[in-house]
Amino acid sequence: MTAAEIRHQFLEFFRERQHLIVPSASVVPQDDPTLLFTNAGMNQFKPYFLGLAKPAATRIADTQKCIRVSGKHNDLEEVGVSPYHHTFFEMLGNWSFGDYFKQDSIRWGWELMTEVFKLPKDKMYATVYETDDEAEHIWRSETDIIPSHVLRFGKKDNWWSMGDTGPCGPCTEIHIDRGPEFDSDPNAFVNSGSRRYIELWNHVFIQFDQQADGKLVQLPAKHVDTGAGLERLATVLGGHKSNYDTDLFQPIIQAIVERTGKAYSDDESSIPHRVIADHLRCLTFAIGDGAMPGNEGRGYVLRRILRRAARFGRKVELHEPFLYKLVPVLVDTMGDIFPEIKDRHAHIARVIEAEESHFGKTLDRGLEQFEHVIAEVRKSKSTEIPGEEAFKLYDTFGFPLDLTQLLARENELTVNEAGFAKSMEQQRARARAAGSFKMGREELVIDGKLPETEFAGYTSLAVYAEILPLHFDPENGRLVFTSKLTPFYVESGGQVSDTGLLEIHVGDELMVAHVTAVSRRDKAVLHSATLEGISLVVQDAVKQKKWLKAYLTVSREHRLPTEHNHTSTHLLHAALRAAFGDHVHQAGSYVGPDYLRFDYTHFNKPTHEELINIETQVNDWIRGNYSVSPKVMPLKQAQSLGAMALFGEKYGDEVRMVEIADSDLIVSRELCGGCHVNRTGDIGMFVIKAETSAAAGVRRIEALTGESAWQYMAEQRAKVEEFVEILGSAGSDPAEKMKLALDDKRKLQKELEYLRAQAAGSAMQSLVAKAQQVGSMRVIAEKVSAQNLDQLKEMGDALRESLGSGVGVLAMIVEDKPSLVVVVTPDLVKAGWDATPIVKELAKPLKGGGGGKPHLATAGGKDASALDEVLATAAAVIEQMNPAKA
Repeated sequence: MTAAEIRHQFLEFFRERQHLIVPSASVVPQDDPTLLFTNAGMNQFKPYFLGLAKPAATRIADTQKCIRVSGKHNDLEEVGVSPYHHTFFEMLGNWSFGDYFKQDSIRWGWELMTEVFKLPKDKMYATVYETDDEAEHIWRSETDIIPSHVLRFGKKDNWWSMGDTGPCGPCTEIHIDRGPEFDSDPNAFVNSGSRRYIELWNHVFIQFDQQADGKLVQLPAKHVDTGAGLERLATVLGGHKSNYDTDLFQPIIQAIVERTGKAYSDDESSIPHRVIADHLRCLTFAIGDGAMPGNEGRGYVLRRILRRAARFGRKVELHEPFLYKLVPVLVDTMGDIFPEIKDRHAHIARVIEAEESHFGKTLDRGLEQFEHVIAEVRKSKSTEIPGEEAFKLYDTFGFPLDLTQLLARENELTVNEAGFAKSMEQQRARARAAGSFKMGREELVIDGKLPETEFAGYTSLAVYAEILPLHFDPENGRLVFTSKLTPFYVESGGQVSDTGLLEIHVGDELMVAHVTAVSRRDKAVLHSATLEGISLVVQDAVKQKKWLKAYLTVSREHRLPTEHNHTSTHLLHAALRAAFGDHVHQAGSYVGPDYLRFDYTHFNKPTHEELINIETQVNDWIRGNYSVSPKVMPLKQAQSLGAMALFGEKYGDEVRMVEIADSDLIVSRELCGGCHVNRTGDIGMFVIKAETSAAAGVRRIEALTGESAWQYMAEQRAKVEEFVEILGSAGSDPAEKMKLALDDKRKLQKELEYLRAQAAGSAMQSLVAKAQQVGSMRVIAEKVSAQNLDQLKEMGDALRESLGSGVGVLAMIVEDKPSLVVVVTPDLVKAGWDATPIVKELAKPLKGGGGGKPHLATAGGKDASALDEVLATAAAVIEQMNPAKA
């Protein structure tokens, strides 16, 4: 059973039981600051368990993208070594919010596992909490599980809680005994950590509210939260030994085999294959959901994972950036169920390639430094790398601590973690003592307290002001300065920072700099600018802490479209609430000069007609040329006027309210510190470009305004005109003609597939006539004309059906690279024959490797010149593989 089939059957099972199937939330949490990544299926539903929001349905099911990179659930060093540990995984789950409880949850869990998935009942076990008599009774009375296979365990294994206080409850878990071939230890049993007995599905019954004193109070509504890892289910249902043997990983692993020529196996030699495949999945989904590699938080986690994958790439001779080339393989495998990675595959690949290229420049030099370090350690008769040396590798060469620890283990050494942490803290303390701050990707140290900066940008895009140069780098002309007055807006509330120009006048000298970034330090605004040329005046001002007279100008090309987009988010918010109701709230935004993104709370996907109506409403308000009036007032007064506030935002006693209205109508009132147009007519035009899901209960709209909207519409019109010309549908409906053309195409494709199948069958019948007789079976080894590996496999399937009893080897050469497919007829598979070792042996002279299943296996190679010899000796190789001789 494939992973796709398992996923589909799981969701359909619960759809038939009146569950609303919701999309996966982003792996980058939208509104939970306690999480770096979404690490469980229930994360997106926490507001419902806490009573902060109401679900759209009382029964919900989904498959959730999850990332776990630390803690008891996933030690990074186990990934690639263990057959089950991953950084990224899918969690299948179903939820009941005050609807069904233990009885239905347990009955359905047993039914799905044993009746739908057909798992052997005598191998199944269920665990319950040590005092949960109700759950044990349901298992024994409502299912036909072997009574002795219902086991009780304590809090460590069968109790769930959200924290020290709050919702909690007992769990019941479904386990399977995979047999003594997985662990022959007679003491192996459920919850012993044995690979023989593994958990498949956890059902959490949230029925208590734990008080601060430890007392458990019954919740007024009881909930169910279940989770089953898809990777583990695919392993068990597919009869595999490892998650990496499933079709979730094998396409990536086989792509690695083809690129490296390094065959894949279950032993330690293929740890790099498994690490790279796992880490590629994690990086692709995280970047696809908006995360970026960086130096802090989730960004640093991704950077660590990517660099770990790059290091393992070196182990299989991948010295150039390679991860980004594997992204299309993953997209082909999972892009249909998670279309966001298909839509953003180019962006994902670019980010990974840039990060790989950057680290690749320092990795080899860092490895040289590491060799020097371990030489010194061994010279001193020690087995531990000093913490300060590990920190130097981190600080100078970008080696995360876990990468240094990995290298140390390979050399039978350890790393002094306490010394590393001490060096890290010393650097942070030095930065804190000096007053460090970040500007872009660099960290600068500024001494002393800076004066408060007044913002003039609401009313002026250019001001005369005195500036204080704080840092100047003559090599790249980078200047960091502050001022007492600035027109530059600092990124806040979704609106990006301004850019512009700085002009410094000293006597007859005029110095011009491009302001590229601004940030806050306490109440001061710091500006980063690039100066054209070297200035002794600026260098002297930095040394003497001297104020200079300057003229600061915000880029109109940057600010004005940003203002258009910001006011449009207020209009869009109002239109959404008018269309869908007062439950709609802003859940995040991006406001830049290029486009706007607006996340809002709403469960249902808007229809095309609803989006058209919302877009029309916003444009009606734009054409109405309403006044946009910012007003500063006490918070209570703004609240009494019905002003909208951002959920979770903290406000002072005095706030700025932006009102869009005229004498007859109030369109919008929102608390906002951003920059806006004077009248809605200034926006010109509003176009919705995309509407997608951002998380469970959160939708996302991307839109364009002003000139960008006009250009977009002009491009769309040009495309339509081009389609009309291509279709020859001038004067008729191009959409109808396109439908007819697509229908014709589908019919032709079906006819072509039928003809190909017939041709392949006929061709294989001709090959069968050339078969060699080897003992009681027939062997065929021939080169065929195939366009790609899929066609070669189709021919292999046709050959297996025509062969009767035997083994077939088909080969092709595409772009000077040889490929093989080996097929084994069903009777020989039952007798113990396996195509995988045969294809691996045949691929060796081709300088390649491969794998597959007993009935069909494939291989790729690098040396096409050896192919004829491989085919000539195939019968002898196959005869040697006879299981009867083993």
